[in-house]
Amino acid sequence: MALEHFDVIIVGAGLSGIGAGYHLKTNCPGKSYAILEGRDAIGGTWDLFRYPGIRSDSDMYTLGYRFKPWVQAKAIADGPSIRTYVRETASENGIDKHIRFNTLVKRADWSSADARWTVEAEMGAAKQVVRFTCNFLFMCGGYYDYAGGHDPQFAGRESFAGKIVHPQFWPEDLDYTNKKVVVIGSGATAVTLVPEMAKAAAHVTMLQRSPTYVVSRPAEDKMANWLRSKLPPMLAYGITRWRNVLFGMFFFNLARKKPEKTKAGLIDMVRKELGLDYDVATHFTPRYNPWDQRLCLVPDSDLFQAIKSGKASVVTDHIERFTPKGILLKSGQEIEADVIVTATGLKLSLLSGLQVSVDGAPKNMSKTMSYKGMMYSDVPNLASSFGYTNASWTLKCDLTCEYVCRMINYMDRKGYQIATPQSDPKVEELPWLDFSSGYVQRARDVLPKQGATKPWRLYQNYALDLLTLRFGTVEDGTMRFERAHPVAAAVAPERMAAE
Repeated sequence: MALEHFDVIIVGAGLSGIGAGYHLKTNCPGKSYAILEGRDAIGGTWDLFRYPGIRSDSDMYTLGYRFKPWVQAKAIADGPSIRTYVRETASENGIDKHIRFNTLVKRADWSSADARWTVEAEMGAAKQVVRFTCNFLFMCGGYYDYAGGHDPQFAGRESFAGKIVHPQFWPEDLDYTNKKVVVIGSGATAVTLVPEMAKAAAHVTMLQRSPTYVVSRPAEDKMANWLRSKLPPMLAYGITRWRNVLFGMFFFNLARKKPEKTKAGLIDMVRKELGLDYDVATHFTPRYNPWDQRLCLVPDSDLFQAIKSGKASVVTDHIERFTPKGILLKSGQEIEADVIVTATGLKLSLLSGLQVSVDGAPKNMSKTMSYKGMMYSDVPNLASSFGYTNASWTLKCDLTCEYVCRMINYMDRKGYQIATPQSDPKVEELPWLDFSSGYVQRARDVLPKQGATKPWRLYQNYALDLLTLRFGTVEDGTMRFERAHPVAAAVAPERMAAE
């Protein structure tokens, strides 16, 4: 049976994959493509996560696509609204017709002789093996492991008499009404869960090992809503989007240049929320500088309101062990609970765990260097969509999609079939992500590297990336463009084995 062939295969039908489909349809209209999605629905993160209060942790004017205005009143949107937005984008542009659901991509092998990838996937509950070929492989499956999050095995866990839940796998039938709840964690998931669960629970305790920077912001952007009432949707959206981008860049640079001043300002905002008698120093003063990790955004001060109402509280301590009644802390305090939520973080997964080989030789992707934050040294015709750590995910994904389309069109004009970022041993290696968050540090061995100089450097700067990726030259001296070469393919396995 002949393999089904596409010019481009996109992996993932979430925010990034649907965006990639739009850009291909718009900028490379002659190219055939398919989107392979391991699950049975569009939406990715926004379909998988169903815990109470699930919402964006950045504004939708920058998390939304550049080409589709966000027109809802709330700038900090709930998960179902974002899921609807992504699905609308797919439906309006006919992208949904290109999706193969329940098709979990597992392996990809590049052939230099044919200038194409052979992609192997498992389809359906029976895990039937199916194969496709493509000229270009675009990985848009996000950055974390859908099979499971980070879930530390606390001592005594099996003795707890209540229910233990991880947010990544929230049970639909969980009833926490009038129950005592402990949420372990202090990140974006925890600060979302605590005020939402406090509405029905008897009490919710946020148990954290160390504090995180928490910033309140209005759920609705009054200026954006006013602009939308006065101007055409795309114009109003563009103005708000750029305002938010520029403010985000300004704040990030301020935090880097004047960390102590920025830290003092953030802590002072929390004091104004909770009052001078609250122990802000213990519970809301991190040991690291702002933007060494992502800031936690809370809409309309909901977390602080829950704490002030007495429906929620924060405990900063280390866990000794679980007990039948709850959690015993290192300090000797025991927190009683009926439900424990382990909001302990994500587990990162590079390229959705894809096994990659080039001309039959396995490729260890963690040993590669990231080219322009999207491709990988010595790996041909493969790109991945990975967003910013200091700004909205989609800002970088939109630029990545544009660049991939520019490169494909350039190759067509010049008669090339292969594009390979050429490694340079003289470039100093650096960690891919300069972030102290636990989920990043735990994954350092599985992530690629970045380089100390461009085009290997990740600048985490939208304006700079905009100039480079939208207007910069494609043929930059590092990317090698070639035509298919059967002879090179024949010797490639031996050469790579020697390396």
